[in-house]
Amino acid sequence: MILSDKRILEEMNKGTIKITPFVREQLGSNSYDVHLGSTLAVYKDSELDARKHNEIEFFEIPEEGFVLQPDRFYLGVTQEYTETHVHVPFLEGKSSTGRLGIDIHATAGKGDVGFCGNWTLEISCKQPVRVYKFMPIGQLIYFPVEGEIEVKYNQKKNAKYSGQPNRPVESMMWKNPF
Repeated sequence: MILSDKRILEEMNKGTIKITPFVREQLGSNSYDVHLGSTLAVYKDSELDARKHNEIEFFEIPEEGFVLQPDRFYLGVTQEYTETHVHVPFLEGKSSTGRLGIDIHATAGKGDVGFCGNWTLEISCKQPVRVYKFMPIGQLIYFPVEGEIEVKYNQKKNAKYSGQPNRPVESMMWKNPF
């Protein structure tokens, strides 16, 4: 089951879901629209290594927008900071975003119970497309959890992405033992 608009508002009033900034008009019948933040990032190296800390360089999206290129991979961030304490949040692209050929996540659409932070977006595109800071980019949907959570994400010692800031965060794969 997916939470309805009324249930999302109830959970926000209880403090189990937090969205900042929250704009009531962005709440759909069963989702909340999120927006592209002002910062994008790209990896410094053209070849990435899963065992290495691959560094990124940040840049601000100018007022006239920025043209994404199909041969590049970008990290973006949501304008919205979110907290989800008893539900599983999912981030999906908006259909309008998809119809421009923009993918906002490669594989990481699901959050964990206890995720607190801005969402890092894994952005790619099918053809050159100009994007703008604060444009609608995706939507959050919330699923109830069956059973009790033993340890929430923000309470795990090894939670690599907890408390994400309002700028993109690079892969932390290198922190995994393998």
